Amino acid sequence: MMYSLHELHKSMMTPAVLWAHVVKETFTSPYSPFSYTPTSRTIAANSELFMRLMRRYHKPEWGISHVSIDDRDVKISQELAIDKPFCKLIHFRKPESLRQPKLLIVAPLSGHFATLLRDTVRTALVDHDVWVTDWVDAKMVPIAEGAFHLDDYVSYVQEFVRALSPDLSVMSVCQPTVPVLAAVSLLASNNDAAVPRAMIMMGGPIDARRSPTTVNELAERRSHSWFARRLIMRVPYNYPGFTRKVYPGFLQHASFLAMNPDRHLNAHWQFYNHLIEGDGDSAEAHRQFYDEYNAVLDMPSEYYLDTVRIVFQEFLLPQGKWEVNGELVAPASITDTALFTIEGDLDDISGNGQTEAAHELCTGIPQARRKHLLAKRVGHYGIFSGRKYRERIYPQIRDFIRKHATVKRVSKRKERVA
Repeated sequence: MMYSLHELHKSMMTPAVLWAHVVKETFTSPYSPFSYTPTSRTIAANSELFMRLMRRYHKPEWGISHVSIDDRDVKISQELAIDKPFCKLIHFRKPESLRQPKLLIVAPLSGHFATLLRDTVRTALVDHDVWVTDWVDAKMVPIAEGAFHLDDYVSYVQEFVRALSPDLSVMSVCQPTVPVLAAVSLLASNNDAAVPRAMIMMGGPIDARRSPTTVNELAERRSHSWFARRLIMRVPYNYPGFTRKVYPGFLQHASFLAMNPDRHLNAHWQFYNHLIEGDGDSAEAHRQFYDEYNAVLDMPSEYYLDTVRIVFQEFLLPQGKWEVNGELVAPASITDTALFTIEGDLDDISGNGQTEAAHELCTGIPQARRKHLLAKRVGHYGIFSGRKYRERIYPQIRDFIRKHATVKRVSKRKERVA
């Protein structure tokens, strides 16, 4: 019922949002005489703020069409490599003449679209041949496609790694550090030749018992049944996934805002003032951030509830008790994959030590093939996006991959897959 009421509210607000847009354009367009009145900026600012608070935010575009490599502008084409019901594997293809280390970036399925990693991808494209997991909004997946569990997430990662091997490195950001470690562990346990050369794990809950944050504490305070009763809803009739059980994006967005309400309120107040003052650059930076931040997707209920129980309540991975499709996840079986874990000392989502715990589990990896970085004065999003990421963190990732991943000519079979 709540999901339907949310949709009704958004539909009812659509005319008001459109009117606010018209007013904003009327009082900002250089061709309109109203934009030169003393109160034009105030009226336009009120209209735009209302419009941005009430509008729908759809999945953003990647917007990556080229990248500069050695002072040369290189064209990037976005191609669909593998099409799965709940995930699209996207390849950011460069000219065939460029031979660079292959990098699979596993984006989080935790509320936002994979485009949240736009800066991560754009930066990595300078030195790597990049693929990204682009997770599908669950409300857009017909119920005939079946359920999607955390086990299925692990299976997807295994399939992608096999398709892109050999000489592949895998980077996981936040939530996917857990299923990626499981996928690589299972490949190693089965002596699969597709094991990646390197794993880069950034700000993820490998062991959520360490330095618990608000996210961890919520999962421990509430029972598993509470999450199932209070947060799981059925998709309304106006979407392809009608009747599918999901954790709705609008609820996730509300929880994101509730974690730092003062910060978001202050950001919108500053945005309003920037509009009044005519500070276009600062206002545009706000728009770009919140266009991405406010765009959220629904998560399959089975996957979300599995994650709550396995990762945040029962801690099965660090205890060595997690089974995926009947197979025990044994990180100690990994021997040929280098491991680089990265944390931010100001991370309020994944506490310090949670990602580093992977080193204690991956005992089969030689010390010479391990590395850990605690980035100073960096929060959760700063681990993978922004100036500090580009200048201080990414160069270490690039060098780690260069050291442990060897570029070889890809077989014809793999070229067809890519």
